[in-house]
Amino acid sequence: MKLKGRNKVSPDFSMSSMTDIVFLLLVFFMLTANSPNALDLLLPKAKGKSTNTQNVSVSIDKNLQYFVNDQRINGEYIEIELKKALAGQDNPTIILRAEESVAIKEAVNVMDIANKNNYKVILAVRPN
Repeated sequence: MKLKGRNKVSPDFSMSSMTDIVFLLLVFFMLTANSPNALDLLLPKAKGKSTNTQNVSVSIDKNLQYFVNDQRINGEYIEIELKKALAGQDNPTIILRAEESVAIKEAVNVMDIANKNNYKVILAVRPN
C-alpha cells in the first residue's frame, strides 16, 4: 500500500513579484518627490497651453513673501537674485507664480525687472 502523495510542496520563494512591487514604489516616490510646485499657492485660473521651459521660478504668496526657486528672499533684492540665477543662460526665462490675492503691482514689479534685463516672463495659472 502506497501512502506517499504525488503532489510535493515546494518551500522555494520567488522574489520576482516582490521586486516588481518595490520597483513600482520607487518610481512612484521619485515622481512625487520632485514636484515643481513645492509652495502652496492658489494661482489664478486661465485657459491656454502650458510649457515645460523653466529656468527660474519666482513665487509671490499672499503675505507678499518672494521666493526664487523655492528659496525665500527679500523683495528688495529680487533683481540681484534673478541676475545671479539667470547668469550665462541663452534664453533666460522666468516663471512667475503670483497667488490670486496678490496685488497686480507686485507681479508687474517682477515683469518690469524682466523687461529691463531682457528676460522672458511666463505667468503661471491654474487650468480652468
